[in-house]
Amino acid sequence: MTKTDLTRNQSLVFDALVHSEGPLSAYTLLDKLREHGFRAPLQVYRALDKLVEFGMVHRLESLNAFVACAHPHDGCSGHGTVAFMICNKCGHVTEFHDHDIDHKLATVARGLRFKSEKTTIEVRGTCSSCAEIAA
Repeated sequence: MTKTDLTRNQSLVFDALVHSEGPLSAYTLLDKLREHGFRAPLQVYRALDKLVEFGMVHRLESLNAFVACAHPHDGCSGHGTVAFMICNKCGHVTEFHDHDIDHKLATVARGLRFKSEKTTIEVRGTCSSCAEIAA
């Protein structure tokens, strides 16, 4: 899926996430997009559901918020586990991928005869910028 294949609402929601300073809730997106004709949360949620399905956006469960994928050209299906470092102080989110984590999780799942479908890791802590400020 490319940006040109998106509906108008999906494109507006995606652009708002790409240009945001951090994760945004559906209601924050609604407020940001009212001038573009968004009137109801359902409009935002429908767009978000599709963007998540396309692998262009991720839902951060612990924040109940959304971020644009750092690797949209992969559709996030090409790199297995989706992992995030989330700063508790400034809210900065860094998406990363580590093949060693993928392999370890696959080994554990096989050992338990568990077929995983989706793996998302959220690591909460303090980013380097906030740690330097506190020091």
